[in-house]
Amino acid sequence: MLWVKALHIIFMVSWFAGLFYLPRLFVYHAQCEDTAGNERFKVMERKLFFFITPWAILTLLFGLWMLWDYAWALYSSQGWLHAKLFLVLLLIAYHLYCYKLMLDFKHERNRRSHVFYRWVNEAPVLLLFAIVVLAVVKPI
Repeated sequence: MLWVKALHIIFMVSWFAGLFYLPRLFVYHAQCEDTAGNERFKVMERKLFFFITPWAILTLLFGLWMLWDYAWALYSSQGWLHAKLFLVLLLIAYHLYCYKLMLDFKHERNRRSHVFYRWVNEAPVLLLFAIVVLAVVKPI
């Protein structure tokens, strides 16, 4: 089970690395004013999104494996696990929201400023902090 946990962490770190960078690309894309740059950002965003999505899936699969194998039996009565699972659902929603934003840029529908994307860029940081604290410290 330690291998499963290690792989879960590795894939989670890889997923978050992409989630930290994708909204940063949106920041730069929203500031871009030339056609060549606009097209370049579209390619970068698409490639990054489809690069990190398998890491997201593997993170979830290995997390579910741990949940099924031992975690639910041990911790289902503890609030931290329910809070962590809720935050993971928010993270999945965030990932899908990034997909929507990417499609908005792809189809020239972006109407938001770079400032909006700077704020969007903070969400995975907050989620990572909360998820790790819940999983390690188990405060509730």
